Amino acid sequence: MSNVSPGSTPMAASPLTRAVLEIDEYAAGLGWDQPARLFALVDTDQLRAQEPGLAEQLGIDNGTETALTPVEQDELPAGIPLDEFLATIAWPDAVVGCALTVERLMLPPSAEASAPKGVDEEQLAKWVAAHPERQEVRMTVAVLRDGARETALRLREKDSPTEVVTGSDLVPGLAEALATTFEG
Repeated sequence: MSNVSPGSTPMAASPLTRAVLEIDEYAAGLGWDQPARLFALVDTDQLRAQEPGLAEQLGIDNGTETALTPVEQDELPAGIPLDEFLATIAWPDAVVGCALTVERLMLPPSAEASAPKGVDEEQLAKWVAAHPERQEVRMTVAVLRDGARETALRLREKDSPTEVVTGSDLVPGLAEALATTFEG
């Protein structure tokens, strides 16, 4: 497990937005063409109080002002669809939220009309990958147990911290899949 360093992430309006931007910054430092990464979000004060050794190992001291600490989980298993993997997760009570960083190809809405009909997912993925208007995007989506959601999107062609777009409902399907990891 490793935590994400607060680094130079700009102060954002909410702790969840700050956590998403910290994770985005961490992922940006690893470069592109990375596997999906899953993070537990823990309350920083509780972590310091209940697990001081772990907090020290993660570099969290009393001067750390972030409210949520992202803790990277083990690598996601290869060959299992993301939605199926997420359905197997159950978080301990100490985890107040979770986040996922994943890279995908996206097309503008105008391309939807020209999408081939009646093809399987693999054929559609090949069509998207070959489309001249495709864009590579890194999505960092986070949810809290209380239902709060936040997303950071970074386009590969505009790979700069000042070009990251945030919002609570940018990738609703993935946010919903993450939220289901807290049900049950």
